[in-house]
Amino acid sequence: MKNKIIFALISVLMFTSCEEDFMEPRSISTFDRDYIFSNVDDARNAVNAVYSHFNQDAFRSRLSNNMTGNTDIEHSSGWGSNGDRYQIWDLNAQPTNRDLEIVWTFAYRAIRDANIAIEGIQASGNLESEDENIRSTFNHLLGETYTLRAYWYSMLIYHFGDVPYITEAPKPEDEGSKPKTDRNEILTGVIQDMIDAEEHMSWADQLPYAAEQVSREFTLGMIARLSLQRGGYYLTPELTMEREGDYQEYYQIAKDYTQKLMELKDRQLPTDYRQVFVNQHNSRSPANDDILFEVPFGEGQGDVGWNIGVNVQGGETAAHDYGSGGNYMSMPISYYLSFDPQDRRRDVTTSLMQINEDFEQEFIEPGYNIGQGKWNRALLDPPPGASSAKGTGVNWPMMRYSDVILMFAEAENELNGPTAEAQAALKRVRQRAFEDADWPEKVDQYVADISSSKENFFEAIVDERAWEFGGEMIRKYELIRWGIYSEKMEETVEELKNLADEAFNGVTDEPDYMYWKTDENGEFMVYNPDEFVSVAPDDTWNQAQFLLSLHNDETQYEEFIINDWGNYINGPQPGVVRYIFPIPNVAIENSRGVLSNDGYGF
Repeated sequence: MKNKIIFALISVLMFTSCEEDFMEPRSISTFDRDYIFSNVDDARNAVNAVYSHFNQDAFRSRLSNNMTGNTDIEHSSGWGSNGDRYQIWDLNAQPTNRDLEIVWTFAYRAIRDANIAIEGIQASGNLESEDENIRSTFNHLLGETYTLRAYWYSMLIYHFGDVPYITEAPKPEDEGSKPKTDRNEILTGVIQDMIDAEEHMSWADQLPYAAEQVSREFTLGMIARLSLQRGGYYLTPELTMEREGDYQEYYQIAKDYTQKLMELKDRQLPTDYRQVFVNQHNSRSPANDDILFEVPFGEGQGDVGWNIGVNVQGGETAAHDYGSGGNYMSMPISYYLSFDPQDRRRDVTTSLMQINEDFEQEFIEPGYNIGQGKWNRALLDPPPGASSAKGTGVNWPMMRYSDVILMFAEAENELNGPTAEAQAALKRVRQRAFEDADWPEKVDQYVADISSSKENFFEAIVDERAWEFGGEMIRKYELIRWGIYSEKMEETVEELKNLADEAFNGVTDEPDYMYWKTDENGEFMVYNPDEFVSVAPDDTWNQAQFLLSLHNDETQYEEFIINDWGNYINGPQPGVVRYIFPIPNVAIENSRGVLSNDGYGF
């Protein structure tokens, strides 16, 4: 069931009038806070104001996916245009960039509403109420709000570096802007907020909206995720990648809080990996499942399945009612081929199929335009209409339990090496990826082989997270905190070039062409998804370029191989990705001289 409390009419108290956009609430600071936080229902509405910012473009199309490439597993071309999103993809965004302005503005609006709610809850007296229901509800609301605020600060830091750290509700006497605060101080603060609150929060199965609401398990996961961010590498204004000397303390926090969740609220990973994402298309968000929290987009809201997912060609003349959806971020062929052929995640995560106007499944065009298969508007029930596009209502995953398990394995390895506990965690995730009969080789032997050293186990974690979370658009942040962003970009380009050369020179064992057709039920089939085949078995199969689509007779390689990752490898500081963007001009102007774009080569 969709969380109608979050993404529906929140409360008449939260809006200026019924004619205005109900997803743009007026700041609660204009109302009597004593009244609002005197009771559960209105306090709930105040916290929901923080959630409402997920339904702005700042999140639904920017932070959730558009601004999270390019990586070794997801990419989009930015060098061919000077448009806002293209500047971001090419790491060449200007202070006038409208997308950056949107993200900055709505991040701080969400933080503002969080601060109002936090102060109101703390001043209400209800955290110590004698009524157990009121006390537990208000304590949960406090943890919920701390966690939402922590998310927005995490994103601001990843995109802008040091930023103003505002933890108080706005007051009439406040003037001017806050100066920048060191990103490590901010992360330390928001992590501690969540640590202080989590024990008083409710589990998802105690909440009315399960995974569509921030729960104790998501907060525990966020403590770990932000601790790894705090303990990881980051870009300095001098364009060097550094980490703090106390980084192991934060890996210890990540280990402790992932372990705490695994001990207090463990659950089996659902065996059907595909169903995890099918559920998100039709409002099925069970508690105690893989998804810990997903943003609940209501009907007519959200862009999942429109700007990310399987390409579906629709429109008024289409023979189907599912509408149109594309994909701003495709997946490199090198990523597709990195999967073990027996890994069941590959054909869920990557899509070699698209749907045409006749509602027929066909091979992608061109062959390197691999889609993100976890989202497909053709799974919507009922269909949204032939002319539909945006506003699919498909939820967006913020964290899964498999992420918690792999964070535990990573932190344990960093602190103590590939211990039996770290190996067992990695095995849990790989077991779902393979048939039981394959476990001795693909799980047990694989994990034994990569556990010969701390370094090898870390590389296996890097790979496993790529296979497990492809298309969920968190890879960029992982490559940053690991300090291997530019290295992985260079590896990707070289691998794509090698694949193109081998196919063109006729020395590849991989599919230079793929042969495909649809069966009697209209289901898409590929004859040789993993290997070179010189000819199809019969003339019912269609031939399509795959590796050969990477070759270009004039430039040797398709231009995206040459250009898409260029600034990630040879930017202002070669070998270092300048992933930090300039603070928008509007924010600098409004700060009255407090903020400026200094460092980072700006």
